[in-house]
Amino acid sequence: MKKIAIYPGTFDPFTNGHRDLIVRGLVIFDEIIVALAPSLKKKPLFSVEERISLLKQSLKNYRRVQVEKFNELLVEYVKSKKGVAIIRGLRAVSDFEYELQMALMNRRLLPEIETVFMMPSEEYSFLTATMVKEIASFGGNIKKFVPVHVEKALRAKFGVV
Repeated sequence: MKKIAIYPGTFDPFTNGHRDLIVRGLVIFDEIIVALAPSLKKKPLFSVEERISLLKQSLKNYRRVQVEKFNELLVEYVKSKKGVAIIRGLRAVSDFEYELQMALMNRRLLPEIETVFMMPSEEYSFLTATMVKEIASFGGNIKKFVPVHVEKALRAKFGVV
């Protein structure tokens, strides 16, 4: 049986920290579906279509990775894709409380789905999409944090060179 994991997120924007978790997740899982989540709380900088395009460009060299969007309860989406796990990144203790609550609720809704918490590589342990957007908005150097085409998209969005 193929082990499929779902890596949900808003990916606004996709960062090298996200890619780090995907690459390392491929050691554990046969396939990873990067699932663009709806965002009721956040106001994304990029549209759904832009984020899907940036994700696909960023992950085109990984044949066992798919990019999709979903508009339903995460556990229902995971079930529809025959997923066995949800991948979630933990950068710091501050992430843990929220992620634990979500994992426990998902387990209550669909007990057969596991949540796998992954810590980023040390070089990305501080990185957030919010920080990247803020640095980019002031014209700061984000080359180490995002793929080249994401950097270009951010610079265009903020009108900085």
